[in-house]
Amino acid sequence: MSRGWCMTSSTKARRRRFSSVRGLTALSHWYGMTWALVALRASSLVSRWLQPQPCCALAGLRGGFLLLRCCRAASVHPCHASSGCLHLHGTGLRGTTHPACIPNASYDYMTTSASDHIRSLTLLPSSASHLCFCKTAHSHVDQPCLLEDGSSVTNCLLEGAVRLAAGSVIQHCHLQGPLEIGPGCLLSGLAVGSSPALQNFPLHDVVLQGHHVRLRDLPCRVFTLTGRLDDWQSPAEGATYLNMPWAEFFHRTGIREGDLWDAETPQRSRCLLSARLFPVLHAHEALGLEDVLWLLAPVAGKWLARWRAAWRMSWQELLPCLDKAAELGARQALFFLQGQCKVRRVLLERQDSSLLPLARSAVHEGYHEAVLGTLDEVASTAGDAGIAARALACIAEVLGCMARGEGGLRSGPAANRKWASAFGRLESGDIAGGVRELAAERQKWMSRPALLVRAARHYEGAEQILIRQAVMSSCQFVTVGQAELPPLGHWVQVVCPARLDLSGGWSDTPPITYEHGGAVVDVAVLVDGCWPIGARVRRISELELRLVSLGGTPRSEVVAELVCRELEHLQDYCQPHAPGALLKAAFICTQVVQFPSQKPLRAQLMESFGGGFEVHTWSKLPHGSGLGTSSILAGAVMASLYRAAGKAASTESLIHAVLHLEQRLTTGGGWQDQVGGLVPGIKIGRSKAQLPLRVEVEEIQVPDGFTQTLNNHLLLVYTGKTRLARNLLQDVVRNWYARLPSTVQNADALVSNAEECAQAFRQGNLPLIGKCLDCYWQQKKCMAPGCEPLAVGRMMDILRPYVYGQCLAGAGGGGFLYILTRAPRQKEALHQILAKTEGLGNFSIHSVEVDTGGFSVKVVGCDTEDGACPKEDVAV
Repeated sequence: MSRGWCMTSSTKARRRRFSSVRGLTALSHWYGMTWALVALRASSLVSRWLQPQPCCALAGLRGGFLLLRCCRAASVHPCHASSGCLHLHGTGLRGTTHPACIPNASYDYMTTSASDHIRSLTLLPSSASHLCFCKTAHSHVDQPCLLEDGSSVTNCLLEGAVRLAAGSVIQHCHLQGPLEIGPGCLLSGLAVGSSPALQNFPLHDVVLQGHHVRLRDLPCRVFTLTGRLDDWQSPAEGATYLNMPWAEFFHRTGIREGDLWDAETPQRSRCLLSARLFPVLHAHEALGLEDVLWLLAPVAGKWLARWRAAWRMSWQELLPCLDKAAELGARQALFFLQGQCKVRRVLLERQDSSLLPLARSAVHEGYHEAVLGTLDEVASTAGDAGIAARALACIAEVLGCMARGEGGLRSGPAANRKWASAFGRLESGDIAGGVRELAAERQKWMSRPALLVRAARHYEGAEQILIRQAVMSSCQFVTVGQAELPPLGHWVQVVCPARLDLSGGWSDTPPITYEHGGAVVDVAVLVDGCWPIGARVRRISELELRLVSLGGTPRSEVVAELVCRELEHLQDYCQPHAPGALLKAAFICTQVVQFPSQKPLRAQLMESFGGGFEVHTWSKLPHGSGLGTSSILAGAVMASLYRAAGKAASTESLIHAVLHLEQRLTTGGGWQDQVGGLVPGIKIGRSKAQLPLRVEVEEIQVPDGFTQTLNNHLLLVYTGKTRLARNLLQDVVRNWYARLPSTVQNADALVSNAEECAQAFRQGNLPLIGKCLDCYWQQKKCMAPGCEPLAVGRMMDILRPYVYGQCLAGAGGGGFLYILTRAPRQKEALHQILAKTEGLGNFSIHSVEVDTGGFSVKVVGCDTEDGACPKEDVAV
């Protein structure tokens, strides 16, 4: 053994043997063969696996198999020999060179000894070697607990109870249990039809292989059976077959030397390599695995006669007839067959494994239709909207891969009428029917990249429908009671604080929140001493809905006004940019108005309330502030609307009602904003990785006096940059569904940091809170790259010496920056520092203080200007 090695064509010519990288490669069993049959088409998959990507198989398998074919798939250069680094340069037949370095690599030359070969594939961690093989690589095993330590499974599909003893290897096999493989065995190239035969023969210390052979134009399958201890080239008189002396083998089976070797064959040439042991063709019957397995437990008469009647070949005669293309094709087909099983397992068991490498390989190798069919099957039969949504997202990824980077951007409209029928079925809850219609329509969009990209967009649109259905399972946690109906013309007014997300944001976003689980630390804050968000509702005598948007306060001028007198005026409630969409959705989600309905709007209003409604909303915060304005405003509108309609809802109900509203509105938000603005003080919200989606909120108890300390150290800086969300949410959801390792790890880190931040608040530890804020900002940038504009980054650099920590509010990209200063009351000092810096634009600094009272609901009377007809606060 050595380190730092070179494999070239000259090496091949010199040695005529192939090398395997221990801990990385698992070459096919080779006894005198002039080719090493690799498990998959080396021309593409090897080069693809060698790509230095975070989601590639090389990074994720910890020593799983990578199969090389000399001169065609990879060459190795003697770089850094002293350091033990192995440098591979995978060159695809259709691609370019992709270098990869494997630190501390080592290698063994292949051997004609089955024992040595099996040993090299089953090294245990306690062995002398510092490297060991994974127990399973590129395989689907139904019951992995039946694989003993020291066994090895590569590119296999093992269904049912398949028990594998230590010291045994299975490669490129599709087997069905119950099966028991004893120690010292190597099985390779066996199809599922071989399983019944294997059940009748105990296996230990044997090498059993299936081969694709071509006899001129006739393809056939041949099985070979040898013993682990057999020597291929030693004369029979002193050698073994099936680990027993030849004489004993002849006695047990009734086979004679003349059956195996011609009379003129010299004694020294009569060896295992030249023995005609292996049946190839029979004049009257199809041959199978039993035609060699009987040699292990011979039955007199039938099998011996059948064996003698067959045309048999020796290893020496078989080698030139091996059909390498068929062998590679079969192994490739098996790889994607077990890949389809992986798809089912990962989706149905909600695993955090990435299917993107498999999708890319399937597209590259022409197996995309099989993978698409499996995804269709999972989506239509899972009976779970969350699982079906992820399956549709995976289909979108496959279609995107098929476009090969052409055809335009993945993010874009998904409103082609030809997909409307399928979307309608999904909206109605008929997931199976919707998936079938999607698949049928998909076939019409496969001809060129532009159509593939558009099809991918529509699959992502379908995925969003199912996400909405999954999130709307939270409706069961909305409980609405009865309350006194306020008099006609009396305003119900709700004012709310803003929220600062201090850690954990993005983990509250569907589907992450119900597939991974979420935790977010929020604080409700007054900005410059005011509640910045509010809404008021009153009943009016006119049978209409009057929707009014004001400026920054209840006394501001009217910015926009919309009057709805017919149900048709509400039909664009699900278009976020339509005038009054949020308010229309609030009427529908609170069930003040039934939509759709056969009953006209005016009739509904008259029967239920004796009149219509007028709604006013306002916010002092700029658009794109990052302070949760839209969700908090939705909560304020729903709270005031419930009360004005003679109903009452708890804060917990409002949190889930806003979730429902935003799904109906199709903005797809999470739950952190309404938790932050509707629940007072400092708190942590959590959701479990399950459906129905339920948000639970825990108030964080801080030391006495710490709230005022926090007020003295917390500031808001408006960056002057309007936050441009662009496709941030869509990109985050796409990366989550792809289960990119960086995204999964970051989701774990977000939740962990939120719990650490909560603990820092309980301790009243400002420096530790600041550390959590800085960590949170790095996590946001990882989740949504590009969310830090250059000017904002420069501002943060300038402020860094003066703060414990800082972070852009919300998704980032602009809006407000919140900072935790080292010294108290630094508003004026920091304003002077920033004012002296050129290029920061129109920034402003604002004081904030923790709102410990929470939002308020008041019936304030007929005229909010003079405070007439005041009434006490009404609990929500």
